[in-house]
Amino acid sequence: MLKPIILIIEDIASLSLAYAGDLESAGFQSVIVDSLASANEQIANHPTGFDAILLDLQLPDGDGLDWLNNNKNVVARNAIIVATADGSINRAIDAMRLGAYDFMVKPLAPARLVAAVKSAVASKAANATQVEDVKPIVQENGYAGFIGNCDPMKRIYQQIDNISHSKATIFITGESGTGKEVCADAIHQKGPRAKKPFIAINCGAIPEDLLESELFGHLKGSFTGAITDRVGAVQAANGGTLFLDEICEMELKLQVKLLRFLQTGTVQRVGATKTEDVDVRIICATNRNPQEEVRAGRFREDLYYRLAVVPLELPPLRARGDDILLLANEFLQHYAGEEGKTFSTMEPSLVQALQTHQWPGNVRELQNLMRRAAVMYDGPMLGIDMLPEFIAPNDIEHVKSQPLAINSANLEAAAMQAIEAANQAVSLHNLDWIEGRTLDQIEQMVVEQTIASCGGSVTKAAKKLAVSPSTLYRKREKWLADIPQENVDIDHLSKLG
Repeated sequence: MLKPIILIIEDIASLSLAYAGDLESAGFQSVIVDSLASANEQIANHPTGFDAILLDLQLPDGDGLDWLNNNKNVVARNAIIVATADGSINRAIDAMRLGAYDFMVKPLAPARLVAAVKSAVASKAANATQVEDVKPIVQENGYAGFIGNCDPMKRIYQQIDNISHSKATIFITGESGTGKEVCADAIHQKGPRAKKPFIAINCGAIPEDLLESELFGHLKGSFTGAITDRVGAVQAANGGTLFLDEICEMELKLQVKLLRFLQTGTVQRVGATKTEDVDVRIICATNRNPQEEVRAGRFREDLYYRLAVVPLELPPLRARGDDILLLANEFLQHYAGEEGKTFSTMEPSLVQALQTHQWPGNVRELQNLMRRAAVMYDGPMLGIDMLPEFIAPNDIEHVKSQPLAINSANLEAAAMQAIEAANQAVSLHNLDWIEGRTLDQIEQMVVEQTIASCGGSVTKAAKKLAVSPSTLYRKREKWLADIPQENVDIDHLSKLG
């Protein structure tokens, strides 16, 4: 059996010879070059690519980042590990974004080097076996566990497809209920680690004094209650993926240990005196703003930049357009099947309410709503009256919760005044009507006229204006709230909706 061949691009002879010795002791062949020009010659002589490439970023005839950027075909065919000095971590992260498989900080520990190269070689082999099994990024109703085909989600699917074969750490952000764990699992399932474990840990759900043990394991007797040796989540995920949900809930002192693990690729169980090597891809997530957490001193800046090599932000449900109805129907049919029931349609008023609701709980809220409907009602139609405490037509419940101070007579008058002004402006067939009006006033005239032309339907008007209905509701609330009156007639407000 042929030994895997590793190309070492390093201009310091003592380092390249040390790397080659470590790798050859582990069963690899090495080819050493000291410049990018020599590397290009070797790559040209190996048309099928090397099993892995170890690349220094500072070379006498060029910059490793520029080389990666200008040789995308080389990046696509080879698993590239970047070796960097401490001061160039940000450059190493840029290299990962250009397609490098992994990066390590000099000096390279032999065990860490060998583990990284083994992982890179396995990744390339797995990619080669999957080339003929490539599936379309967007399937009929979604992608890799996701449901939905709106443009924001298609961009997420494309990113997952691009990064799944790398070892780069991923930082997923998004509101609660947007599907961050689904995203992490999709990245795992699409990559070469799919047959290895996917271990998920919720950092906010485990008590602080137990989280270290949960992550790194412990030895018997290391603390009260440690009645046996235990492997932690990091070692349980060896060869696979570790998903750290709600990472910003982690205490600062444990963040230091996590950073140490990321830098060395080794773990030390609680109560142990020696470290153990592991090969794990890290994906983390939070519903907070991680950069704000860093500024507030609650999250280490060096850990954030080590984790956020590839950031992914999931869109909230209210920004996903027609995906809302697609998800609602998928959930309803699924739970109806579990209950032995059949739902064939939804009332138009419910459809409109689903589209205009703000969905603070995102997909999780919608999922729970459809589960409740399938349990409580028999079908075949699902109507708005069956879900009154969750959604009201035109999101009136959302409007009621706002501290408005407006009079019902002025509500209608304000809208009619804007419509009349818009009609007059249109009749002029020129732009003189803009003079003397603010941009906000002009926008209000256009919106109110469009709603009137749609028979009062905000949903139809939103479609004409190419915005979401919730955007129009928010704008109308703001305009009406600017009217300085004291009373609110909610019944009249609901009729205007």
